[in-house]
Amino acid sequence: MGKPLIYEILEKPATSCIIGICSAIWFYIQKKNIGYSQVGLSYETAIEGHHWRIITSAFSHISILHLVFNMSALWSLGVVEQLGHMGLGVEFYLHYTLVLVILSGVLVLGTYHLLIQKFKLEYFRRVTAVGYSCVVFGWMTILSVKQPSSKLDLFGFLSLPISFAPFESLIFTSIIVPQASFLGHLSGIIVGYSIGWGLIHGMNNYWALSMLGWIVLVFVFSLKRSGTHDFSFLEIESVTDPSFPSVRFLASGNGRTLQMSAMPVVGPEIV
Repeated sequence: MGKPLIYEILEKPATSCIIGICSAIWFYIQKKNIGYSQVGLSYETAIEGHHWRIITSAFSHISILHLVFNMSALWSLGVVEQLGHMGLGVEFYLHYTLVLVILSGVLVLGTYHLLIQKFKLEYFRRVTAVGYSCVVFGWMTILSVKQPSSKLDLFGFLSLPISFAPFESLIFTSIIVPQASFLGHLSGIIVGYSIGWGLIHGMNNYWALSMLGWIVLVFVFSLKRSGTHDFSFLEIESVTDPSFPSVRFLASGNGRTLQMSAMPVVGPEIV
């Protein structure tokens, strides 16, 4: 007999919180009738300064099936939180979730840039990626390195040897889900191997909090500068070099606006 759900939630607190956040965001998006193009990550919007989309795209999903698929896989991978004796555990999970979210998004944009500028594949200019599976693939890859003899259980009926799971899942999702983002999933795998093999290492509470602080700052400033959200208490003024903004905090007001771009996009890529 399996453990009661409450005990599993207590054993996977960070995973449970992330699933709760992604679910709440999905309900909010549905309630507000927000389209994937308004929160997803694309090369075109990134070069226009919408860097906040690296975060919103990761935690947003385009359908309930998309959400359930990603969160079910993430729940299975939450075993990372229970492996503190192997150098993993809750802190490791939280620290490197930040790394996976940011670096996977940056790597996707870098790949789009290469394909557009070097190979003239304009299709990738407006492809919009949405979903958390870049992080899911990252954790799958880290587990395949750290615990290669274990198995990954998906949906209670599909069990994969964890050592082959990243590439098996990459091929499987690309075949059965036409909109699946091959580049997004592959980016998660690449970052996952970099973490699993120790190429990216040294994260601790100090660096995680510092990274989180920079993420919040860039998120707020890019929302402000892109005109997506009017933070009335912030005013950004250019100085000698316009690439280095100075920031003033003004008297707080209540006016907030949300402006959505009408730029055409190529259909979503599910990550």
